[in-house]
Amino acid sequence: MSRLGSLMLLLPLVLPFLAGPVCRVLATSLPPKRVVWLLVCSAAGLAAGSTAALSLLVVPGATHLRPVAALGHLLTPLVSGSPGMTVVITVVAAALLTAGGALLLRDAHGWWRQLRQARALAAGSRSELVVLEEERPDAYALPGRPGRIVITSGMLRALSAAEREVLLAHERAHLRGRHHVLVAIVELAAHCHPGLRAVREPLRYALERTADESAAQVVGDRRLTARAIGRAALAARTSPALHRPGFALAATAGPVPLRVAALLAQPARTGVLGAPRCMTALTLLACLAVSVGASFEAAENLHTGIEIAQGETGEE
Repeated sequence: MSRLGSLMLLLPLVLPFLAGPVCRVLATSLPPKRVVWLLVCSAAGLAAGSTAALSLLVVPGATHLRPVAALGHLLTPLVSGSPGMTVVITVVAAALLTAGGALLLRDAHGWWRQLRQARALAAGSRSELVVLEEERPDAYALPGRPGRIVITSGMLRALSAAEREVLLAHERAHLRGRHHVLVAIVELAAHCHPGLRAVREPLRYALERTADESAAQVVGDRRLTARAIGRAALAARTSPALHRPGFALAATAGPVPLRVAALLAQPARTGVLGAPRCMTALTLLACLAVSVGASFEAAENLHTGIEIAQGETGEE
């Protein structure tokens, strides 16, 4: 790989750090459904670009190993600088990939254990709604087949009948939209690159806003929806959730005052975006395009280097 190819691989590793600030701005300025898909697709693309970049950085140093060189029919290793520096870069890149994979496996096991525990609590009910006899007010959407809405008796007592309908409509929106899948995609992206961890909260906020708007449409009253969300959050803030899995989406999560203010305001128009919003969205898309493009260009550059090395082997 040439020096230019190695330098290009820095772009997919740096650009994800810009995603967090941009996503925070977009989450509060764009219609929630739009921003959800923009954030998820951008995070997935940036994660793919950074992972590809690290993988490509491993290859030149790995060709110093005889089995790798023999497998690729290479007479000389692929070197884009001093051999020592190439090996150091390979070791660092391989260590980062290994660490990310290990953390992903650890967290995935924890999520699976939490899901099994939560599903075990809900196993006694055959309906969509599962009521836990617990004083601590809480409610959340529990993914699975079938998906369940889990609500505690404490939360039921904290809300009026109309407010309970809002809460149930909110959690149904999470299940119907399979929002847990989108959360999982961004969590996976965050394990691929630390800069993408900052996308988690903007995404969860956008998902809660999406469910808020869906609930408001179902009950036909935005003020009632805002009041229900606010009262549920106030009731749940006094003590930590005991049984809710960390990945579960709940109406009481996120910056509730911002969500309530958005519900009390006029619904956002879905027409043409304003210039500042458009520029912010284009910035994120530009980061995604540059990251993916740089990874493809570096891969092509590496492929050319391998062909040259194989040609040298043939001449020998």
